[in-house]
Amino acid sequence: MFGLFGKREVKPSPVDAMFTRIVDASRQPALYLDGGIADDFEGRFESLTLHVFLVMRRLRELPAPAGDVAQDLVDACFAYLELGVRNSGTSDIAVPKRMKKIGQMFYGRVQAYEAALLAQDPAELAEALRRNAAPQASSGEGAAHLAAYARRIQTRLAQRDLEAILAEAPLFPALQPGETDHGN
Repeated sequence: MFGLFGKREVKPSPVDAMFTRIVDASRQPALYLDGGIADDFEGRFESLTLHVFLVMRRLRELPAPAGDVAQDLVDACFAYLELGVRNSGTSDIAVPKRMKKIGQMFYGRVQAYEAALLAQDPAELAEALRRNAAPQASSGEGAAHLAAYARRIQTRLAQRDLEAILAEAPLFPALQPGETDHGN
């Protein structure tokens, strides 16, 4: 009878496991040290948003059910962000207003990064990242690091199908010291 109340190992869903890998990648120290992202709630939001965007973008390019997985990824991201807002001491009454603002910021970044990736000028991505992810950096060098990193992720994800994206542990490359964006 007591076995009914014992601990059970709960295996995370493939989307939850993928989201965990995204969170881990978004916390690489080099993103903050070399990329110029602030190491605070807003900076971690910016890094997470960039990583989620790149995976979401690839999932939307793939055939069904990848679109559903992309939506599940966004849902997992917002559940995670909401938990962070609640844990920061935000009152229950203020959480929906804060989440609405976070949602607007998230989708604003998604639009800016999408437009920058589609632009002919590779400097557009560095500029979008400088404005959003690394505005406090004194030079554009951090944003150039981030842009080169994002392009490497984009190239890497373009070679993967849904199964590989869901299953592959090293989904993201490490940010390389001195990395700059040359349109790669």
